[in-house]
Amino acid sequence: MLLGFDIGGTKCAIVLGKLEGQKLVIVDKTILQTTQPAYEMIELLFSHAEMLLVNNHIDQQHIKGIGISCGGPLSSKLGLILSPPNLPGWDNIPIVEMTEKRFGKKALLQNDANACAVAEWKFGAGSGFSNVIFLTFGTGMGAGLILDGKLYSGTSDLAGEVGHLRLSGNGPVGFGKAGSFEGWCSGGGIAQLAQIKVRERFQMGEKVSFCESIHDLPSLTAKTVAEAANNNDALALDIYTTCATYLGKGLSILIDVLNPEVIILGSIFGRAQSLLEPKMMEIIEQETYLGSRAACRIVPAGLKEEIGDIAALSLAAMSSNILIS
Repeated sequence: MLLGFDIGGTKCAIVLGKLEGQKLVIVDKTILQTTQPAYEMIELLFSHAEMLLVNNHIDQQHIKGIGISCGGPLSSKLGLILSPPNLPGWDNIPIVEMTEKRFGKKALLQNDANACAVAEWKFGAGSGFSNVIFLTFGTGMGAGLILDGKLYSGTSDLAGEVGHLRLSGNGPVGFGKAGSFEGWCSGGGIAQLAQIKVRERFQMGEKVSFCESIHDLPSLTAKTVAEAANNNDALALDIYTTCATYLGKGLSILIDVLNPEVIILGSIFGRAQSLLEPKMMEIIEQETYLGSRAACRIVPAGLKEEIGDIAALSLAAMSSNILIS
């Protein structure tokens, strides 16, 4: 049996699972809202994990390994969570040491993008490939890199921070940088872009179908705009076309630099593929070296809504050497 913790700024998941053949199966899970300070929240996670084991009649000694997926920055080598922006107050938290002391089993910590990359590589759309890039493309934009059949974390556990790449001199802000990859291509970035373009329309005296007044600008989301785009709203389509343009530019850099076999796009791409893919591929055709482009597939995440759970369990499997990376 494997135990996984998926720690997020809004909610956390505690997952029990097991490996059946070539598939990771979720046995049971508990979701908690991230409402407590760091150490109180961790105690809550641990106590609910123990309850989950009891409820499933599993003795703690039968846990083979523990995986912890969390937004960065963190140190996988030292087992520390290092002040993630979405987890205020989680400063230098020795999460691996605490987990191993509590449960008596080896634990492995990785940032969420790396964990998802491993999950998709072993059990999802990256299965069978040796060079895989996974892009979160959700609230933010980060990457997990599988290079030559191994997870690549970099010198300081900061490999894959592609959201920080500046793609234009100006634009929506992501990673604290205007015009960054995350600024143009993330849920937060799409919302910012929508606010800019909708404000322009209001100032010209025009109406917008998916936003009634200037007071509603803060409530605009990527989902709101996608729903309008799927109903052929011209402005919403333009917003997603702009996002797709910069998505193509960002992917082109990764294709040319890393020469991957497959790029897997999470979250927003899976839900809005038809809005993003045509323009994205047009830009990639224009920008990339032919040999690298021909060798690379671009696909949505295969694990879909289960990816966070499978990611944490994949780390648990790695910690016990059931999976080798």
